[in-house]
Amino acid sequence: MALTASTMLPLGTKAPDFELPEVVSGKATSLSRFADKKALLVMFICRHCPFVKHVQKELAQLGKDYFTGDLGIVAISANDAKNYPDDAPESLQAMVAELGLTFPLCYDETQETAKAYTAACTPDFFVFDQERKLVYRGQLDDSRPSNGKPVTGADLRAAIEAVLADKPVTTDQKPSVGCNIKWKPGNQPNYFG
Repeated sequence: MALTASTMLPLGTKAPDFELPEVVSGKATSLSRFADKKALLVMFICRHCPFVKHVQKELAQLGKDYFTGDLGIVAISANDAKNYPDDAPESLQAMVAELGLTFPLCYDETQETAKAYTAACTPDFFVFDQERKLVYRGQLDDSRPSNGKPVTGADLRAAIEAVLADKPVTTDQKPSVGCNIKWKPGNQPNYFG
């Protein structure tokens, strides 16, 4: 496990489109699914990472809190399932059921979507406004598996609430940290390492 921080994609970047299968239904999900939403949260997660496990209840709660609102949420797992079978689609299906996730969890087998977003770690969070311009990329909150701070989702929730209220999101954003995305051998992006 390599402790890895977000790449901090430049604010204002347009959300890269994608078309990925949901692990539960197998149906394709893309940006157009969220066209009627005022804001969009794209998060890169997986099942085995201790940093994701540490915050997974808060991620599930986010989905429940915003289920009927103006925020679209999609989670994507891009880890190499051959070498990390806990992150294979079948295992991710079990994760959806265990946590009661209310948002789609997709599998990025080619890892091209992760690269398009310059995703680096799990978890990695990206919030886009109605025009699908990036307004937040950073941490969920200050909690880490070993620092004793409570998981609140404060940083991410503040960004989401600002977008939904048509207020500016602070540009003082701390990178998310976690396990590096498990790239397939020879598929590591140039920003990795």
